Amino acid sequence: MEQGTLVPIVMPALGVSVAEGTVVQWHKSPGEPVKADEPVCDVATDKIDSELPAPCAGTIVELLVGAGETVDVGTVLATLAPLEPIAEGTPTAQPPAQDAPGAPAREARSVERHSPLVRRLAAEHGVELDALTGTGSGGRVRREDVLAAAGDARARYTPPAPVERSRMRLLIGEHMKRSLEVAATVTSWIEVDFSAVEARRRELGVTALPVVAHAAVAMLAQFGDLNAWLDGERYIRHTDVNLGIAVSLGEEGLIVPVIRGAQELDVAGLAGAISDLAARARAGTLSPDEVRDGTFTITNPGQFGTVMATPVISQPQVAILDIEAIVRRPVAVAGADGTESIAIRPVCVLGLSWDHRALDGVYAARFLGGLRARLESAD
Repeated sequence: MEQGTLVPIVMPALGVSVAEGTVVQWHKSPGEPVKADEPVCDVATDKIDSELPAPCAGTIVELLVGAGETVDVGTVLATLAPLEPIAEGTPTAQPPAQDAPGAPAREARSVERHSPLVRRLAAEHGVELDALTGTGSGGRVRREDVLAAAGDARARYTPPAPVERSRMRLLIGEHMKRSLEVAATVTSWIEVDFSAVEARRRELGVTALPVVAHAAVAMLAQFGDLNAWLDGERYIRHTDVNLGIAVSLGEEGLIVPVIRGAQELDVAGLAGAISDLAARARAGTLSPDEVRDGTFTITNPGQFGTVMATPVISQPQVAILDIEAIVRRPVAVAGADGTESIAIRPVCVLGLSWDHRALDGVYAARFLGGLRARLESAD
């Protein structure tokens, strides 16, 4: 690598539906040394706040985006002179051009102390940010600080007049609309007797979600065309199952944290991972790596009582599994001697939205049939 080549520090993709981010605060200045993976700045979107680590050890050369500025994903935020030669193929940036003689000095960039999410929450709850003592890095006000103060301010808070949808709601809407425009989406449903699922979850002290998730991940080993991405003409089948679990953030919207290598976990392991990611998603403390690169997604609206839905595929994935409410109702049951009777059983409808560009209905139906057989068995 030629002498003087710089390494760019870029705005990361902090989620599937996020196209831009805001630099909240710089931790380093030009000329300062930095270690590999040491935080150089805080970045934020309407979904999460995150520290951005240095890609390698070196010295900060120039900050190209000021604190408080919002830029597109992929924008170079700063340049770094590495301590050691960097490998071929590593993205690099050219050294910045010097100002022409007599040119005016660059204007100081505006500094915004609070992230967009914190400002929006404060506005919605009537909280005065300047009056808060932040618990974040350097005294920064975090989401939790605003929500804690909102309880004290609720008595004197007057709800605002109707406003436009939140930025997060708009981004989710754009992503869902784009998915429906791009994918040839079809939804298939199947009814499943959840008697064995209910017995298994009670035995392990978990909800039905990790039991279904474990069975679905096992089925993906046989139906790998569903554990895939289709991006334009580029079709990629994945070996590992990076399982996305849709988590509702209430009025704020929806986020899909990812369990990487889900095929390596048993039911208890999946239950723990789901609980941990959901809690940190609602606390706004997920890292960028935890909200991207999912290969298959499960959504669980049935926990709120719904019995049938048509979930939208998260691009560039080719399928999403929907778990509906577990409802006790009379069903026909075949006995060992071939006779039939009516019994009360817990029944659940599972829905699979799939991309007809990647597979056909028979393949989706076989997956759902195999999933039902696994869930209804003693296993």
